[in-house]
Amino acid sequence: MFKFTFAALVLALPTLGWAEGKIAVVDLQEAILQTNVAQKRLEDIRSQDDFKADKAEFERLKKEMDEMVKKFQKDSAVMSQEQQASARQKLASKQADLEHVVGKVQQTEQAAAQALLQELGPKVQDVLREIISADGIGLLLQRGAVIHADPTYSITAKVTDKLNQLTAK
Repeated sequence: MFKFTFAALVLALPTLGWAEGKIAVVDLQEAILQTNVAQKRLEDIRSQDDFKADKAEFERLKKEMDEMVKKFQKDSAVMSQEQQASARQKLASKQADLEHVVGKVQQTEQAAAQALLQELGPKVQDVLREIISADGIGLLLQRGAVIHADPTYSITAKVTDKLNQLTAK
């Protein structure tokens, strides 16, 4: 009888964990940035003249850099030490210009994303409470803090959908 009771207890242990609630993961930044409002704002920023000019400058510099690298690789064997040093210096200068433009573009996008995260933060908390309650979630983890989670554990898309519903009103 003791063995039977012990076996029943051991078999029941895994189900006790489920009685306390489900486990889920969420990527809040992705949930917010995938909303219709966020996509529209980012699209608006990307259509501004300053942003377009920076993007065009990036494309131009990248093309020039690629051409310079190809030329250097092709001609470096016949170049003198001084010519190689000069070419390397020009490449380094072009690389610095490229990194500066990339920084400007990324900074513009990151500022917009940060503003969206702050604006929608309170709504996200309400949406999370609602989903946690409705789905019986006992443990909710930020996606970045988890080494591995099966996609079925993610509620990110649910959060995005609810935020879209709230912001559409």
